[in-house]
Amino acid sequence: EPGISDPAVPALRDRLRASGDLKQETSYPDYYGSALEVAVKRFQASNGLAPTGVVDKRTLAALNVPARVRLKQLQTNLKRLSGLSRTVGKRYVLVNIPAAQIEVVERNQVVSRHSGVVGKIDRQTPQLRSTITELNFNPIWRLPPTVIKEDLIPTGRRMQKQGKSVLLKYGIDAYDGSGRKLAPEKINWNSSQPFSLSYRQKPGKDNPLGFLKINFANSQSVYMHDTPRESLFGSNFRAASSGCVRVQNIEQLAYWLLKGQTTWKDYHIERIKESGKRKNVRLRRPVRLYFAYVTAWATQDGVVQFRRDIYLKDGVGGVAAAY
Repeated sequence: EPGISDPAVPALRDRLRASGDLKQETSYPDYYGSALEVAVKRFQASNGLAPTGVVDKRTLAALNVPARVRLKQLQTNLKRLSGLSRTVGKRYVLVNIPAAQIEVVERNQVVSRHSGVVGKIDRQTPQLRSTITELNFNPIWRLPPTVIKEDLIPTGRRMQKQGKSVLLKYGIDAYDGSGRKLAPEKINWNSSQPFSLSYRQKPGKDNPLGFLKINFANSQSVYMHDTPRESLFGSNFRAASSGCVRVQNIEQLAYWLLKGQTTWKDYHIERIKESGKRKNVRLRRPVRLYFAYVTAWATQDGVVQFRRDIYLKDGVGGVAAAY
């Protein structure tokens, strides 16, 4: 970390000089001074890591990705971006899955950029192309099959042993095949019964969709949504959902989607958020949406950006996913 002397500092300096991150020479070979700190922060920022200046385990793993691997990633992503650029229109939303980032694009300009949360390694967010057609304000959450199987039922079994109800704790309602609502105490979580039921959670502070759900046609039953857990957006590694995409500052995205389609203003969205009332709004002109897998690209200032190959789709093994 900055301010110390260590025999590893020369190797770090050589590495950052080779990649162009170290812009000026330093006087003391073993000393981690301010010039090297700036270089480390520059490297961390361009690799999707928090620019702390501390060479921690994740930074070390990123530094040790070989140049030949980075070259392969650049070649792979050039093909991805070339294919994508041929299909996008003038107005669209792009979700970059490895970067966990959402960009709102209009006339080839990014008008807003949002941090996101994408699917876990074992519940991956799919690549897709679709159109955003509807916004659900203060939505009911209809639990998807994966969440029911992997989360709700195991939690229900554990809480049942403790004499508690997962449905009562989280305000979830259970329904049978005929649409009849069941009393929580009538469900035996250790039987096969819970697998045949459907589940819904009303709007509220515990609803994982937050106050807005963004719908688009797709075969994987995923969507974009708000979240009550804002702390997730501050993490370096934001692959933590069950496949859907959580969006930071989703109000800004909602206003852009509605712009020119309705008479809605910013304060209308704030009012409905505060009221807690449900409202569904269909877009008169659907907006193009792309879920893309891009782990390497260059920004307008010429800086090459890399992100973790979280789903191992680049064909370079696990070395580019180790941080």
